[in-house]
Amino acid sequence: MARYILGRLASLVFVLFAVSVITFLLMHAVPGGPFDTGERRLPEATRQAQLEKWGLDGPLWQQYLRYMGGALRGDLGVPFQSPTETVGGVIARTWPTTVKIGLLTIGVAYPLGLALGFVAALRQNTVLDYAVSLGATAGLIIPNFVVAIWLILILSVQLDWLPTGGWGEPSHYVMPVLAYALAPTALVARYTRASLLEVLRADYVRTARAKGLAERRVLGAHVARNAAIPFVTVLLPEVPNILTGSIFIEAAFRVPGLGRYFVTSTFTRDYPMIMALVLLVAALWGITYLLTDLLYTVLDPRIRLAGMPVGR
Repeated sequence: MARYILGRLASLVFVLFAVSVITFLLMHAVPGGPFDTGERRLPEATRQAQLEKWGLDGPLWQQYLRYMGGALRGDLGVPFQSPTETVGGVIARTWPTTVKIGLLTIGVAYPLGLALGFVAALRQNTVLDYAVSLGATAGLIIPNFVVAIWLILILSVQLDWLPTGGWGEPSHYVMPVLAYALAPTALVARYTRASLLEVLRADYVRTARAKGLAERRVLGAHVARNAAIPFVTVLLPEVPNILTGSIFIEAAFRVPGLGRYFVTSTFTRDYPMIMALVLLVAALWGITYLLTDLLYTVLDPRIRLAGMPVGR
């Protein structure tokens, strides 16, 4: 197991290196630059001075080596859109807010989606099943910024129960989490229902029932555990998306999170911020897939990880 984990971590380092190279080349392949945006272009002398100041006047390979050398020392550079801070400082300031909303969203969406999917599968082709399926479909197709607007109009404007936005009070969490959790809840419910229905039709479940096992034991020992494997495969990788925020939710509720920088850094050609955010997401995805593979062996001991001896 330790050898497998070390091998995966080594491969993650290689992936981060490849992602950094590809991202760096794509950033500079796009026409324009951080000092070419907007309707009023800087005078050429001023532009060259800015390029020299930020180290953007040399060959690409020199710029890349300079950036990666600093990144390996923990220096991710200075964001062009906020030159009084560092990239690491911006992430440290904004990401905890996004993570708080993300963790609350996971805490709401995943248990609720599991419960709805489980009930819909056990009550297949009933009114309850149709209602869950219809609600899950609506949750997937309605954009979260539309849900955010509805929540503001109903809960804030009409009922005056919650503030329209802001940050710092417990009441500020409610509407962002509700708006953000709708799509993950729908996704979890749909995949849980599909996985359970597939397992419920399996021969070993029919055999367990034929032997006279209690329905609770059949569902707990045979159905739920085997249905969790496709659930883990599809839904666990959604966690990095949730933990890195949503520009629409944060903008609608004036949440000072990290999500907006994914968009603003692209528009402003903020190279240091783009590189840091891409590497952050790539690292989260790599760690998530590692945890997914490890969970496979817990859910089904018959699954053997590559390079791991049988029975270990």
